[in-house]
Amino acid sequence: LLWIGKERKTKTLLRFFRWFGAERSQQLRYICSDMWKPYLKVIAKKAGQAVHVLDRFHIMAHFSKALNEVRAGEVKELKAKGYEPVLTKSRWLLLKRPEHLTDAQESRLAELLQYNLRSVRAYLLKEAFQFFWGYVSPYWAGQFLDRWCTKTMRSKIEPMKKVARMLRGHRPLLLNWFRARGQLSSGVVEGFNTKAKLTSRKSFGFRTYRGAEIALYHALGALPQPEFTHRFC
Repeated sequence: LLWIGKERKTKTLLRFFRWFGAERSQQLRYICSDMWKPYLKVIAKKAGQAVHVLDRFHIMAHFSKALNEVRAGEVKELKAKGYEPVLTKSRWLLLKRPEHLTDAQESRLAELLQYNLRSVRAYLLKEAFQFFWGYVSPYWAGQFLDRWCTKTMRSKIEPMKKVARMLRGHRPLLLNWFRARGQLSSGVVEGFNTKAKLTSRKSFGFRTYRGAEIALYHALGALPQPEFTHRFC
């Protein structure tokens, strides 16, 4: 953990780059982030020479959100029409990776996949996209991405079509995953975030942002560097 900024705004990230310095910023080779627009804009401006990788964790989170939206809507629709509630308690069956399912969950999923439901089709689209991460060449990964997006746009499943439009809009950055040889992920940062959230809940008694910031550094096993400590006083 190098730096903490108050509030998630464009100017906050700009303050980080000012602290980090132009010389060090120009030496950055790889940057990994989610698709938050200020990240994309500021990183392109301050470290445009770096290979900007979109994090796999956050991309697949969009798939999970879309799939859950489809499932929740279809559950209500089936109930309203008096059909068998086959999707009841199926959320984690559809969201979990197949290799993480228990034997009982595998059997239940196999039964569910026999139905021609939007939720099932959305699930199959999500699982089909997992092949994207197995490519080595950016060119062939791009070919797969284009085919998947075309197929999804024809699916008439709006939440999944929204994901496809998002992926098309970020195509060059998506393919940077392969230019970085798939070695970058913010998974470790997500682990830090979990600890940070726990510390934040414990920091309600602090009267100032500075006090909570110091507590967070200690909790994560890092200390604020002297050269920028005064900036937050």
